[in-house]
Amino acid sequence: MAKSLIFWIFLVLWSPLLMLQAQRQAEIQALMSFKLNLHDPFGALNGWDPSTPSAPCDWRGVACTKNRVTELRLPHLQLGGRLSNRLSDLKFLTKLSLRSNSFNGTIPATLSQCRFLRAVFLQYNSLSGGFPSEISNLTDLTTLNLAQNQFSGEISGDLPRNIKYLDLSSNLFSGSIPKSIGNLSQLQLINLSYNQFSGEVPASFGELQQLQYLWLDYNLLEGTLPSALGKCSSLVHFSAEANKLSGVIPAAIGNLPYLQIVSVSRNNLTGTVPVSLFCNVTVRPPSIRIVQLGFNLFNNVVGLEQCHSVLQVLDLSRNQIGGVFPIWLTEITTLTMLDVSGNSLSGEVPVQIGNLSKLQQLKMANNSFYGMVPIEIKQCSSLYVLDLEGNRFSGEIPGFLSAMTGLKVLSLGGNLFSGSIPSSVRNLTQLETLNLGHNNLNGTLPEEIMGLSNLSMLDLSGNKFSGEIPASIGNLSQVVVLNLSNNGFSGKIPASLGALFKLTTLDLSKQNLSGELPFELSGLPNLQVIALQENILSGDVPEGLSSLMSLRYVNLSSNLFSGHIPETFSFLHSLAVLSLSNNRITGMIPPELGNCTELEVLELGSNSLTGHIPADLSGLLRLNVLDLGGNNLTGEIPEEIFKCSSLTSLLLNGNRLSGSIPDSLSELSNLTMLDLSYNSLSGNIPANLSLIPGLVYFNVSSNDLTGEIPVSLGSRFNNPSTFAGNQDLCGKPLDRKCEDVAVKNRRKRLILLIVAVSCAASLVSLCCCFYVFSLLRWRKKLKEAAGEKKPSPARASSGASGGRSSTDSVGLKLVMFNNKITLTETIEATRQFAEENVLSRSRYGLVFKACYNDGMVLSIRRLPDGSLDENMFRKEAEFLGKVKHRNLTVLRGQNQIDYIF
Repeated sequence: MAKSLIFWIFLVLWSPLLMLQAQRQAEIQALMSFKLNLHDPFGALNGWDPSTPSAPCDWRGVACTKNRVTELRLPHLQLGGRLSNRLSDLKFLTKLSLRSNSFNGTIPATLSQCRFLRAVFLQYNSLSGGFPSEISNLTDLTTLNLAQNQFSGEISGDLPRNIKYLDLSSNLFSGSIPKSIGNLSQLQLINLSYNQFSGEVPASFGELQQLQYLWLDYNLLEGTLPSALGKCSSLVHFSAEANKLSGVIPAAIGNLPYLQIVSVSRNNLTGTVPVSLFCNVTVRPPSIRIVQLGFNLFNNVVGLEQCHSVLQVLDLSRNQIGGVFPIWLTEITTLTMLDVSGNSLSGEVPVQIGNLSKLQQLKMANNSFYGMVPIEIKQCSSLYVLDLEGNRFSGEIPGFLSAMTGLKVLSLGGNLFSGSIPSSVRNLTQLETLNLGHNNLNGTLPEEIMGLSNLSMLDLSGNKFSGEIPASIGNLSQVVVLNLSNNGFSGKIPASLGALFKLTTLDLSKQNLSGELPFELSGLPNLQVIALQENILSGDVPEGLSSLMSLRYVNLSSNLFSGHIPETFSFLHSLAVLSLSNNRITGMIPPELGNCTELEVLELGSNSLTGHIPADLSGLLRLNVLDLGGNNLTGEIPEEIFKCSSLTSLLLNGNRLSGSIPDSLSELSNLTMLDLSYNSLSGNIPANLSLIPGLVYFNVSSNDLTGEIPVSLGSRFNNPSTFAGNQDLCGKPLDRKCEDVAVKNRRKRLILLIVAVSCAASLVSLCCCFYVFSLLRWRKKLKEAAGEKKPSPARASSGASGGRSSTDSVGLKLVMFNNKITLTETIEATRQFAEENVLSRSRYGLVFKACYNDGMVLSIRRLPDGSLDENMFRKEAEFLGKVKHRNLTVLRGQNQIDYIF
């Protein structure tokens, strides 16, 4: 009995310890399973050792309370992989922080079994899937941050009822914002920005009395802002930028007692901006400090003469506000930033603008202000941004601006300022941006500007400056953008520009600059834009530009550049625009340009290029404009050109292209301009070109096209000049009917046939006449030969040249030339023309070997019977007997009856 009692006492005492040990082992196994699923590139969790006495409470990122795991914090460790389902075994877990890693996959549904969870931080990972509805079971959850992941779909079901901080920003959530969110009475922060939520802003937000921060930016929300938002009495920050909201802003929003920031830019809001956003209209102290209403459709802004405000930032840019500058704004002396640019404000800037002594940024660009810039602006001693661009201010550049030594941005471009740049500009030593472009300024470029060592952007374009660009411009070592275009600068481009190593944009276009491009420009590693068009620059196309791997825009058009297009331009893989048109460039188009896969504009027109259009250009899938007009290109239009599916302009006019128009051009569905005029193209016009929906300019004039103009094209482009200069082209809009052309073509073919037959008949007649003439002449010679008297033996002997004739016993006559050989001797020498004396046989007879008694050896040719007329044979033999040549066998004599030798 005593032993039994001891056993039970022992069991009661040790059971909790055993259970605690079992739970500890379960947590260790859960964490080890979690680790097993991880990709840990830097071994952050290598110290997790289950054999240590204090495991897992002494592990990195693990916190315990009473030996139970309550927190798992592993942020910024570049951990990857999927989240383990075994995390649910951490029954007492209250905080899970895995933010800023590379976890992927979905949130395990089993996580809802961690019923004590109060905070989940999973932001900045790659988690995906839908919103885990099981999270609603976590009744103690107050903080849920899933920002910057790839979650998608709608938010269905309820959220944890005690949630206070909900951040779902920067995901792919869609659908409407659940109205049930208004039941979460503890909510203090909601961030749903940068998703794809649609529908209206729920009026149920007005039930959230503790809500302080509401971010709805960059979604697809539409409709009006609910006036119920005016009930969110704790609201501090409300932002709904970049949606499709319309209507007016409820005035009640401006009356919220703690509201400090209102940002609803980039919507379609209209009407009058409520005065409550600027001036306090209640007995409570004003609270709103930042109001951002830019890029909307507001047409009016009204204030109070006595405006009590603590407003610091007011952005009214890009609206439709008209009238004069609101004077009451000058009463808000707390303003540090005022932006009214991009409206329809007019008149003079009020001198009261000087009241805004705390102003740091004043942006009034792109309105219709005119007159002089008020000198009172210099009272804004804290000003570092002054943007008056795009108005009608006139006079000289105000000298008092040089006293505002804190200026970093001075933008006066697009006005009517005249005169020269004041030398006092050298006092603006903090200046980073100087924009004086598109005014009426003149004179030379002042050396004082070259001393502004902090300048990163200098724009003097569109003025009347003249003279040479000073070499001291190389002192502006911080310049990133240099725009001197559209002036009257002359001389050479200074080589000192090669010292501006931060330069990304160089625009010297539309000047009178001459000479060759300095090689030093090839050493600007960050150069992205070089615009030198419309100058008098010469020399070869600069191959050195091929080393500028950041180049995206090259425009050398309308100069005097010559030589070939460098093949090395193919190294410029970031190149988007290459314009070399209207120069003196020769040679072929390098096929290697097809390697510039980012190319969007290729303009090579009005040069002297030859050869074929390279089929390699079909690899330029981003190409929008291809201008090869006005060259000497030959061959056919490549069929592969249809692969340039982004083409909007295809200009091949003024070349010597031949062949037919490819049917595949109809696959260029984005084409708006197609000019094939002044070539030698033949065949029919493809009817399917009418299928190109956006084609607005089409020209195939001055070619050799034939057949009927497709009806759909003829009705769409009804100007006859579009199809003129093709003799065999017919149909509307040309006056030439296809029936007339058919008759004309048949008549032409008939005429050609008659001419051909006549020519053939004439040729045959000539041949016949020649044959008859030759035949008559031959017969005449035969008659003359037959009419001669046959010579007697004595006469024959005296008629031979130094020879004699002899008659053998059978009466055969032998005529010899220069040798005394008788026929009898010849018969003996050939053994009576024996077979063993035959030297050769041919169709011209047999050749015999003749060996005479005096040692002389001759060859005797016996012609076939009847091969020649007797008289003709005699004359030919006598003629050949007189011919002497080292390459001819000497003819010794002839027998007029049977033999020749």
